[in-house]
Formats: sequence, C-alpha cells, structure tokens
Amino acid sequence: MMGRITALSGLALILAAPGLAATFTPPQGCQLQSTVQNRGCSVVQYYSCKADPAGDQRSAIFGKDGLRHLSRIDAETRWLESSDPNTGLADFLVERSKDHASFTTLLETGRDDFDFWTESNTGERLRHVGQDVLTGEKVEIDGETLEVTRFQLKTYDATGAVLIERSGQQFISRKTARFYGGVETQSDWTGQRQETNDSPVTFAFPGEEGFGDTEPQFDCDQLLTQLLHERA
Repeated sequence: MMGRITALSGLALILAAPGLAATFTPPQGCQLQSTVQNRGCSVVQYYSCKADPAGDQRSAIFGKDGLRHLSRIDAETRWLESSDPNTGLADFLVERSKDHASFTTLLETGRDDFDFWTESNTGERLRHVGQDVLTGEKVEIDGETLEVTRFQLKTYDATGAVLIERSGQQFISRKTARFYGGVETQSDWTGQRQETNDSPVTFAFPGEEGFGDTEPQFDCDQLLTQLLHERA
C-alpha cells in the first residue's frame, strides 16, 4: 500500500492554495478518476499519476475542515504510503515484510492474510497483522456493484506491544480494484474505543454532478452535534 514525500507535499500545497477549496485539482501529470461521498462526513478523491507504476492509485480524503489524509496503494492494494498533510507525518511500506496484502489472493480464494511493517518519516516502525475475508454478499450503492468483506487488524509497535485493534466490515470493487470503508470498531492501548461508519453513499465520475467536490455531504451535522455536546 507507498512513494515520495515530495509528491505528497506538492499535492498538499496545491490543495491549500486559495480558490481550490471547493473543487479538487490533482497535480500536473495526474488524473482524477472518481469522487466518493461517505458516511461519517468525509469525501474521497481517487486519482492516478503517470509517474507512478502501472496499477498504483492515489487518494485524498477531505473532512469538514478540509484535506486530512493522502495515500497511495499499488495494484495489490498494498498501502505504499500514507500521509497527514497537516502534521507532515508520513508512513511507508517496508518491502521486507513477512506477508504483504494481496487483492488477487482475496479475489481468488475469498481470504487474504497479511503481516507487514511500515516505517514513518520519524523512524517509528509498526507491524500490521490481520486478514480480509469475502462474505459472499454483494450490494449496489449508487449504481456500483460492491462486495462485502470482514476484516481484523492488529497494529504492534517495534517491541511487540499491541497499539490498535480494528475489526468490522468494508467493501471492495473488482472494477476499481480497491477497498472502500464500512462499519468498524477500533480500540487502542489507552482503552479508548470507538465505532465508525465510513461506508460510501455516492460515486461521481467525470462529467457527473459532484465530481471533484471536496465538501462532505453526509453525517456532518451529526458530528457537529456530538462535538458540541462533548465540549459542553
């Protein structure tokens, strides 16, 4: 599921420029492929770049406050790189890992187990162990046929201590060769536990309404109400 920090930084600068808040404009040499509005007040821009290896896909996630996450995956949906443009923190796949994620294996066998490492630009190394399983269920969302998955994931620090545990349901698309969010539960080493729903609601492709829109449309009022309640 990673690439050059310079490319990520360049994208962040473009998106931060005045006048580009409402419509996503990818860097030169890149082409926007789709815009997906999700539950949980987020919208994702999916795009590809000519300079990347064939099959690589990039994404930019926007929340109510703007751009919050950048990532790049390869044809096997390996998490090559992930970046927070607001903090500058970036994580990169460690090629020498025990068992990388494989979209091909998932499609052919119905299950993919993985065990891989990532390393941040601050030197932190994390191990990610888990599995994705096809449930056999298919759904149609805004005209797109998606397949339902179940997953489990544990993230460990370099000493072997569990930092984060995640489990839940996601979606995959054979057409776009990628995962989309769903309903999941997450807990961390502090004991904090949360449930989220990032399921896709609408898909917009070139020429369609909402294509390139960076303003999330779903569940934002709900999140604002929750935030105001927490601050009260």
